[in-house]
Amino acid sequence: MTRFRKTFLPPIPDLLAFEAAARHASISRAAQELHLTQSAVSRQIRQLEQQLGMALFHRVRQRIVLTDAGRVYAADVRAVLQQLSASTQKAMAFSHAGGLLNLAVLPTLGTRWLVPRLGRFLAQHPDASVNLAARSEAFDFAGTPFDAAIHFGAPTWAGAVCRFLMHEQVIAVASPAFRAQHRLAQPQDLTRVLLLQQSTRPTQWAQWFEQVGVPTTVALRGPHLEHFAMIAQAAVSGIGVALLPRFLIAQELADASLVVLFPYALVSSDAYYLAYPEARAQTPLVMAFADWLAQECGQEAGPLGGQAAA
Repeated sequence: MTRFRKTFLPPIPDLLAFEAAARHASISRAAQELHLTQSAVSRQIRQLEQQLGMALFHRVRQRIVLTDAGRVYAADVRAVLQQLSASTQKAMAFSHAGGLLNLAVLPTLGTRWLVPRLGRFLAQHPDASVNLAARSEAFDFAGTPFDAAIHFGAPTWAGAVCRFLMHEQVIAVASPAFRAQHRLAQPQDLTRVLLLQQSTRPTQWAQWFEQVGVPTTVALRGPHLEHFAMIAQAAVSGIGVALLPRFLIAQELADASLVVLFPYALVSSDAYYLAYPEARAQTPLVMAFADWLAQECGQEAGPLGGQAAA
């Protein structure tokens, strides 16, 4: 077990005073933020400097300027205080019998698909708390507060278990006005219009054209947008043609603000997975969420002729 020497653990009030003063470069503004007097903040900073045996600020008339050591220490202290605050909130959340689940989710998937369904999970687990944060790339679970993440790609994640959720069908769509204006009747017609590109899937249009048997040199051209929600809105606004997962644009297809141009769907070998650290494999709330999520994803298969959408 790790033991911490008290000598190396300054009082939290001293650290708070130092961090606020460093952030504001002002004793008076730090005092206002902490609801203390200026003399109290100055005293706490002096105590911290005495414990460290070094100066953290240069005092220049009415101003304070971080020393080089103070600048490095301020960044570390800020990170520690933020982590301590997050850990405290997490511990408090565990006071509820249902526990806490911190989930990283792909931005558009979270907004358009998961959040509208999340109430069903919470109805089954009324004492649970689920926190969502957007993440588009894989990360090291060890350095984050996340218990699990929804991931698109191959079932590989260092130090984590990947549970299959669903494949996706990607279809070519445009606004009805755009289709009529450009007389889009066959796949070849798309070689002469603006193609909306997904930044994280730069070869998707090339794969689509190859699948439908249309040779072209323009598959990589067009504006790049990072999230599917941006691409969907651009297509609705009549900017160009988009390749989008069918399940993410269910509302636009239902209200006819987007229309499917051709009866071809691109289904990649990649899929959606729930990734979670191996240490979470026996955590009841993580397993309950994994089971519920897999069931919800399975329901997407019906309307898509046997292929699950994502």
